[in-house]
Amino acid sequence: MKILHTSDWHLGQYFMMKTRENEHQQFLSWLIEVVNQQQIDAVIVAGDIFDSASPASYARKLYADFVVQLQQSYCSQLVIVSGNHDSVAVLNESKSLLSALNVSVLAGLSDNLSEHIISLEDKTGEQQALLCALPFLRATDVMLSEQGSSAEQKQMSLQQGIADTYQSIYELAVQDVDEATPILATGHLTAVGCAVSDSVREIYIGTLTAFPASLFPPFEYIALGHIHKAQRVQKSDFIRYCGSPIPLSFDESKQTKQVNIIEFTNKDDVNVSELAIPVFQSLKVIAGDLESITEQITALKVEMANQSVWVEVKLKQAHYMSDLHTHLSELVEGTKIDILKVSSPQINEMNQWQESDKKSLDNVTPEQLFEHRLDIEDNISDEQKQQLKGLFAEVLSAVEHQS
Repeated sequence: MKILHTSDWHLGQYFMMKTRENEHQQFLSWLIEVVNQQQIDAVIVAGDIFDSASPASYARKLYADFVVQLQQSYCSQLVIVSGNHDSVAVLNESKSLLSALNVSVLAGLSDNLSEHIISLEDKTGEQQALLCALPFLRATDVMLSEQGSSAEQKQMSLQQGIADTYQSIYELAVQDVDEATPILATGHLTAVGCAVSDSVREIYIGTLTAFPASLFPPFEYIALGHIHKAQRVQKSDFIRYCGSPIPLSFDESKQTKQVNIIEFTNKDDVNVSELAIPVFQSLKVIAGDLESITEQITALKVEMANQSVWVEVKLKQAHYMSDLHTHLSELVEGTKIDILKVSSPQINEMNQWQESDKKSLDNVTPEQLFEHRLDIEDNISDEQKQQLKGLFAEVLSAVEHQS
C-alpha cells in the first residue's frame, strides 16, 4: 500500500498583498498527477488546509475541486485533519457530504476516540492499516483549567493531556488489528527539536512550546503538520513533517518543498520516500550593501528574464527609505521582479506597511498589529508585554477555532 503525506496548504494565503491562488492551483494539479503516477492508495492532509478560519470563496473552491479530481484519480481514500489555522465549523460544513466520497474529515476532537480511527484499505477493500487521525488538539480538548495553576503546571498538564490522548487512541487501535497491521497517526503540533520559520504561528503559547516525541506511542508512522520545513523528528524516519508545499515566508525560499510517500506490506516493512515539489513562484532574498544589491538585482534580471520573482532586500547599511525605494524601483522597472520587502538599519519594517498601505490591513497579521500597539505604549514593561502577547495569542486561537 502507498500513502501520501502532505500538510499546511494554507489555501487563501496572501503573501504581502500577493495572492497565492495560482501557486496553489498548480500544486494541487501536480498532486493529482503524482497520485496517478505513483499509484497512491490514500492521501493524508495533516492540517492547515486553509490559511484562516474564514477562507475566501476561491480557496474553498480549490479545496472542493481537489476532492472532485481525486475521485477521478487512482487514489480511493482521502483523510483530512484540521490544523490551528482551520475552522472546525468550516471543515465540518461538508463533512457528511464528503464521507459519501470516502473522504474522512476530522475537524475537532470527538469525545469518542474510536471515531478518529480510520481503516486504510486497498483497491479490493481489504484493510491494510489503521490511521489514528488526530487533529490539532486545543488545550480545552485535553485538559481542565485549574485556578491558581502556575505556567509550569499548565505546561505539564497540557503535555500530559496530549500524551494521554495519543496513548488512549493507540490502545484502541491495537485492539482492532492483528500484530502485522501497521498503525499510523497524524498530529498538528510542534515536536521537540524542530526547526521553524517566520510563517509558523506559535501554538500553545504560554503553556507548551513543544511536545516531546518520546511521549508518542510506537506508531509505525506519524504524519505531522504545522512546521513548514520538511524534517525528521529526533532523527526518526517514521516521525516526520512533510512541510508546506510552497514557501510561506521569505526565510523558506531556499527550502526544497516535498511530500512524503509511505509504502508498506506489513508493520515490519515500512519505507518512507520524499518527492520534491516543483517551484511555482520564485522567491529570492538579496542582502548586502547598496552596491552589492544593485549588482545582484542586475544579475537576477538576466537569470530570471520574463519570469516572475518576488524579492526581499536586506540592506546592510544605513540608507534613507525614500532614496532606497526610488533606486530599487528604477532597477526593476519593466521586469517581472517585485520587491515586496525591504529592511535596513534605518527602516522600521512595521512602518513600511503603514506608509505603503495605510488603508488596508490585508497584509498584516493580528499578532503584528497587536505587537505594534504594544510598542507605542511607554508605560508597559517588557515582562508585561510578553504576558499580554501570550494572553492575546490564546484569545486569538480561541476565536479562530470556535465552532
